This record gives sequence, structure tokens and C-alpha cells, in this order.
Amino acid sequence: MSDLMMALVLATLAGASVPLGGALTGLERWLPADQDRGLQHFVMAFGGGALISAIALVLVPEGVDRLSEVAALFWFVAGGLVFLVVDRALARRGSHAAQFLAMLLDYFPEALALGALLAVERSVAVLMAVLIALQNLPEGFNAFREMRDSGMAGRRVMLLFVLMVPVGPLAAITGMFVLQDWPSLLGAVMMFSSGGILYLLFQDVAPQVPLRHSWTPPLGAVMGFALGLAGHMLTT
Repeated sequence: MSDLMMALVLATLAGASVPLGGALTGLERWLPADQDRGLQHFVMAFGGGALISAIALVLVPEGVDRLSEVAALFWFVAGGLVFLVVDRALARRGSHAAQFLAMLLDYFPEALALGALLAVERSVAVLMAVLIALQNLPEGFNAFREMRDSGMAGRRVMLLFVLMVPVGPLAAITGMFVLQDWPSLLGAVMMFSSGGILYLLFQDVAPQVPLRHSWTPPLGAVMGFALGLAGHMLTT
């Protein structure tokens, strides 16, 4: 299989886990209210742990390797500041899309890196695609519930998630044919995304995680990070 075809297949499979995660919210109708609430908070924390692992183990290390120290810090802080502005603008409009924005910020740069890696080492790229898919599943679950509960129709949310799937292949192709020769630009995208994800996690995602008299949310965060750590160890 050519590098181009493999990039399209891997990125599409990774992206397809976003609407699949949204579809898994259908499980809630089969659960009692207290168990459904526990599942929601567990998966939210799991997705948060996976996002933190993406920052700590993939995006920041890869970004720092491609940039000077000053540039890496600049783009990281810039990402946080830009998404502060975006988050405040969305809040004024009554929108609740923090999980969706965090998922997109995670998915896009990792798909870029996936395309760039295919030209260097296929086995690492395959494992990275699996990691992206496993991260997107709980993130899709959380984002679907957040957007639906804020008043957006479930069908519209699912349509948006399906339309998001091609973002992965497009980003992977860009990484393969463009950013492979522009490592500093790829590094800037990774650091900018890391700053934005971290802002959204602590501003909008983490405050929704605690659940009184339950140990499942913090365990979910640990397991989510462990997922990312396992993928990182397999690819290094």
C-alpha cells in the first residue's frame, strides 16, 4: 500500500471514532439515572486524561524538538491566550463546545504528525493512528453529550461529527506533502494546540468532572493518561 493510501486509511479510521463515540451515548437510555451520571463523569475524566497524555507525551515533546525554546514557549502561550478569547466569545453566545474544541485541537495536529511520520516510519504511524482513535472515542462521547445538553439537536451534532472525519485525512496529507519539509511550522501547530487544550481542560472540562461520593472520575483520568502512556511507550 502506498504512503498516500495508508495515510488516508489510517486517518479516516482514527476520525471515524469521533461519531462512534457520539453514538455510544445511546447507552444512557439503558442505565439508571445514577449509573448514567457516573458513566458520564467517568468518560469525561477518561477523555481529559487522554488529552493530557496527548499534550505531555506527543504534542509538546514533538513540538519542542522542532522549535527553539523561545518559539516553543511563545506558541504554547499564544494557544492558551487565543482560546481564552474564543472561549469567552462562545460563553457570551451561550455555547458549550469546550470538549469539541479540545477534541479538534488534539485531532488535527496529531493527524498532521501522522502524515509526516508515514514518510519516515510506518510502524510508528500505525500505532499513532490507533492511539488517536482511542483518544477520539471518549472525546466524541463527551463532546456529543455536552453539545446536545446545551440545546443542539442530536442529529445536528452527529452530522457535525461525521463531517469532522475528513479533517483527519486532509491533515495527514498536508503533513505528508507539506509539513514534512517545514518542521518548524508543524512544531508551532503542536505547541499552539497544546496551549489551547490545556486552557480548555482547566477552564471548561475539569470543573465538570467531580462527582460527589464517587471514585470513578479520578480513576478515569488516570486510566485515560495510562492509555496515552501505553501508546507512547509502544511508539518509542
